[in-house]
Amino acid sequence: MRLRTVPVFMTFFVMGVADAMGPMADAVRRDFQLSNVLSTLLPFFVFIAFALFSVPGGVLGARIGKKRLLLLGLAISGVAVLVPALRGPGFALLLACIFAVGVGTTFLQVAGNPIMRDVSPEGAYARNLAFAQFVKGTGSASSSYLVALLPAAGALGWRSSFPVFAVLMAAAFVAVLALRVEEARDPAPPGLGGSLALLRTPAVAVAVAGIFLYVGAEVCLARFLQPTLSVLGLAQDRAALFGPTLFFAGLTLGRLLGSAVLTRLAPARFFRATAILGLLGTLALVGHSLPLALLGVVACGLGFANVWPLVFAMTVERRPKRSAELSGLMCMAIAGGAVVPLAMGKLLDQGLGSASYAVPAVCFAYLVVLGLRMAV
Repeated sequence: MRLRTVPVFMTFFVMGVADAMGPMADAVRRDFQLSNVLSTLLPFFVFIAFALFSVPGGVLGARIGKKRLLLLGLAISGVAVLVPALRGPGFALLLACIFAVGVGTTFLQVAGNPIMRDVSPEGAYARNLAFAQFVKGTGSASSSYLVALLPAAGALGWRSSFPVFAVLMAAAFVAVLALRVEEARDPAPPGLGGSLALLRTPAVAVAVAGIFLYVGAEVCLARFLQPTLSVLGLAQDRAALFGPTLFFAGLTLGRLLGSAVLTRLAPARFFRATAILGLLGTLALVGHSLPLALLGVVACGLGFANVWPLVFAMTVERRPKRSAELSGLMCMAIAGGAVVPLAMGKLLDQGLGSASYAVPAVCFAYLVVLGLRMAV
């Protein structure tokens, strides 16, 4: 690992702070005496920020440079977590801070994924990006753990993790500020329309659609695994352990393994294998067998783990000078996490039970086809 990749890996770690907004929602609900619907606005505002600011962030990154966009994202997120660290905000101000965290994290994603190519040795981009997703997963897990642990020990209640988040953002800002990097830049960066025009290129359009469906499938499993396993006979606590917890553990392990596998296996071949494994895992969840469902959770964790870095890296490698704009488009596709689960939830409301996992299965069937297409 080159030393100049360390600041970029640090930014991936602090991206995980945004993922802690979901676990924090229940404590906020109790403190503000909110309904469950209102409390879900915390993670929802993060998704909205990705939907609104990813493409503009890509355009901005193409104009000012990816390093400066990283610094801007860290500054926005740092201020956003500093406000609740210093004072108890009202709910409206808290939502504004969460939205700002989402905007800052959007800029980190948009700039972080392509700048990894600029700091990586030739041929190591996909491997480093896969490892960066492992680092991000570690940041997500650590942030979620702090959200659960610190309120019991700190005087600030559910706000106790925010001072820690602020320190992490400041440390990452200083590290990126010292980073020296020669960026691949488009000499005539286009505007917003030019970035969206990239979607007219079939290879870009199918890759963006793949990210949209992948994120949607991942959120489907994170949201619905626990109640599914409860219906199949597990107690609530064990359903949580063998559902979302096991799934996220598989994601983290899969990303670590992926960074090692990619030292020997071409990204296109590995992508086909991981997409097929994800498809088999989701199909295992369609049935009514608890042992098969548990195997499916493990297969999904490992199969889902490297979809994002592989699709991203293979797409950017074909158009490195448009990397910032491509990153904006693919980060915008993270909005699939707000859309696709609605389809699965609708099937569940209609009483289809585990058959509703046909939704993420269809998403991964698309990714298998995408893997065959990208190999051409």
